[in-house]
Amino acid sequence: MKKTLVVGLSVLLIMLALIGCSSKSNSPESSGTNPQKGTPAPAAGEKLDPVTLKIILPGDRPANMDLIIAEAEKRMADTINVKLDLVFVPWSDLASKTQVMLASGEDVDLIFDAPWLHMEQMIAAGYYEPLEDLLAKYGQDAVAVRSQQMFDANKFQDKIYALPLGNSHLDGRTYLVRKDLREKYGIPPIKTYDELIAFAYKVKENEKKIIPILTSGQPGQKDQSWGAFRSFMTFNPEILRSDAIGQSLILHYKNNDGKVYNLFDEMDPPVWSWIEEARKLYKEGLIHPDILAIKDVITVFESGDVAILATNSFGVPQQVMTSIPKNVPGAEVEAVTFIPLEKGKVTTNFKQANFQAIPKVSKNKERAMMFLNWTAKKENYDLLAYGIEGKDYEAIGDDQYKTLPDSKYGYFPYAWIWNPTQDRLNAGYDPVSIEHYKFNANADNLIASALTGFSFNPEPVANEVSLYSAIEDKYYSSLFNGVTDPTETWNALKAEGEGYLKKIQIELQKQIDEFLKK
Repeated sequence: MKKTLVVGLSVLLIMLALIGCSSKSNSPESSGTNPQKGTPAPAAGEKLDPVTLKIILPGDRPANMDLIIAEAEKRMADTINVKLDLVFVPWSDLASKTQVMLASGEDVDLIFDAPWLHMEQMIAAGYYEPLEDLLAKYGQDAVAVRSQQMFDANKFQDKIYALPLGNSHLDGRTYLVRKDLREKYGIPPIKTYDELIAFAYKVKENEKKIIPILTSGQPGQKDQSWGAFRSFMTFNPEILRSDAIGQSLILHYKNNDGKVYNLFDEMDPPVWSWIEEARKLYKEGLIHPDILAIKDVITVFESGDVAILATNSFGVPQQVMTSIPKNVPGAEVEAVTFIPLEKGKVTTNFKQANFQAIPKVSKNKERAMMFLNWTAKKENYDLLAYGIEGKDYEAIGDDQYKTLPDSKYGYFPYAWIWNPTQDRLNAGYDPVSIEHYKFNANADNLIASALTGFSFNPEPVANEVSLYSAIEDKYYSSLFNGVTDPTETWNALKAEGEGYLKKIQIELQKQIDEFLKK
C-alpha cells in the first residue's frame, strides 16, 4: 500500500483544499476534541529549549530531503524550536521493524502506523499515547483542518490514539494504462473491465517485449493482488474488507448488514471467479511471471515494459507522468477506474488508511504534537508536502500545484502530515480523476457503513490474528495473482488457517453486535 497506500507503491496524489474549509464540522467549535478549551503553546514570542524529534516514516528518503528539513527547522527555530531526525523504513520491512522498535521501547517520538499494518495490535499492547489532551492543549490547528467525521470514524477503543491522515472519504483505485498502445491499435477509451482485458490480450498478441499486466505480489500489499483488486470496483454484492484482517477478503462484510462473512464457511461465487480468472491470465502470460518477486512495481511500470498496472488512488501519479515519456519516447499513461460517480452507490466507513501516532515512550510528547500542529499551517504544509516553491513546485491558486521539471522531491504527505484542508490537487490530473476527487470529498455522495465509528479490539484473539496472518501471507498473493493452482492453494490455506480465522470471526462479530446495540 503505499496508500492506502499504497499506498505502495503507487504514490498517492490528491484532492481539493475545499473539503471542510467552510464547513461547520471542520471548525474548532464543532470538534469533539474541544481544542478551543486548550491554550496555545508556545505563547507568542516564546522560544522553547531545542528538542530533536525522532520520526519513523515508510519508504525511501526523498532526494533533496535535507534541504527541505533545513528550511523547516529554520522556520521552527524561534517558536517550537524542533529539529527533525527522520528515519525511513522500507515498505517491505515496515511491519516487522516498527513492531520491534515499539516492543523494545526504542526512543521514538512519532511513528507511522495503519490498520492494514498493525495499528490495532500496537494499541492493544499499550504502545501509543491517547491524544485527546495533547490535541486540546497543543493541536488546535491540527484539529481544525480535519472534519469531526474524520475524528469520530477513526477512534480506536473510543479514543484518539493517532492523528488520521487523509484527504478523501473514499480510497481511490485505478488501472494505469498505456494510452499510446491503446490508440495504436484503434481501441476506444476503456469503460469496462472486459474492455480492459481485451486491451491486455491485444498487447499480448502484438507487443512481444511488453507484459500486459502487473500489480503488487507482496504480502504487505495483498489488496492490490489482481483478483482481489476486482472487489474495489464490484458492487453486486459490494464486498468490504473486515476490521480484523485488514487487506484480506477471506473475512469480509457485505450488504451493509453488520454481519461478518467467512469464505472458509462459504465461498462467494464472484470471489472464486476472480481467483480463477487470475489463474487463467497468469497461465496465458498476461500477468507478469515474476509478480511475487517484484518489490517496486512502479519502477517496473515506468520502464515501459508493462501495459497495465493496478494502483491505489485516482489519477496518474506525477512521477509516472514524467518518467514514462523519458524512458519510452512517445509513451503516455491514462487512468482508468470503474468506481462509479453515482450518489448512493459506494459504501464507506470514513476510516483513513494512514496515521501518525505518538509512542508512550516518547520523552517529547508535547513537542511532537506542537510539530503536528505546525504542519497544519498552509505554508508549512506546502513545504513538507511539495518542497521549495519555485524549485520543486509551482503553486496554482490555493488548491492546486504543479511539480517543476527539475524537482527531485517526492510527494509523500500521506505518510506524516496529510489533511483534507491544506492538501493541493495535482494540476496535471485528467478531468475525470479531478471529478472523482471532488465527488468523494463530499460525504453525502457515499453510503455510510453501519459500522462507521467501530474499531476492533484484537487483544482477545491477538495470538490467532498473528498466527493466521502469517499463514495467509504464504498463500494469498499467489492465489489472487494466479501464480499457483487455485484449488490446491485454497485447500492448503483453509487447512492451516480455518481454525484461527473462525475464532477471529466470532470475536469480531461479538464486538460488532455490542457496538450496534449502543
